[in-house]
Amino acid sequence: MADPQLLAALDLMRRMPPSRCETSLEELVDLVPHLTDDLLNTIDQPLQTAKDAQGNAYLLCDYNRDGDSYRSPWTNEYDPPLSDGVLPSPKLRAMETLANDIFEGYREMYYEGGISSVYFWDLDEEGAFSKWSPPGSQRHGGGGGGALAVLLSGGVAAAAAQVGVHEGEMNLSGSLTRQKEEELAVGDVASHVANMGRMVEEMESRMRDT
Repeated sequence: MADPQLLAALDLMRRMPPSRCETSLEELVDLVPHLTDDLLNTIDQPLQTAKDAQGNAYLLCDYNRDGDSYRSPWTNEYDPPLSDGVLPSPKLRAMETLANDIFEGYREMYYEGGISSVYFWDLDEEGAFSKWSPPGSQRHGGGGGGALAVLLSGGVAAAAAQVGVHEGEMNLSGSLTRQKEEELAVGDVASHVANMGRMVEEMESRMRDT
């Protein structure tokens, strides 16, 4: 079973305004420092962006960071440059490149704006992570061979604020998180990326309806 303190922390975060997500997370880490890794890996924070040397925009997150440098999914290079930065294996890099091209098209068709980034890395078993914004969504998986256990997590945070001399202040905000796990047959690289795309599309559709 999950740690009761972790469940309580996540439950509390769901009730906090998305506009103070970073502050709330820092305060939770101070309260339960032994859960720092779990909290940072579970709670989405507002995404920051950068541009690589070729002018391609990409998202910054823990999954493309090595020290104080971030790797562009388009050039596979770190900024600031790292001589020993962690890079995906050639097999995973080929899958990452294909996934970035496909998710970029998906993002443009659905949202006509924003930035998408897909990051893969080598574990004991293959793993992957992708994000794009808006809205923020994430997924990761592990495994290989004939079947792959895929865990998809999606999150949306929305906020609207208005300040008027006569109306006063108004702030409406909220967040929604959904998770789904499937075991999928995997053949070549293209089929793996297609499985990712189908799961993401289905989850996004349900979350938009909600």
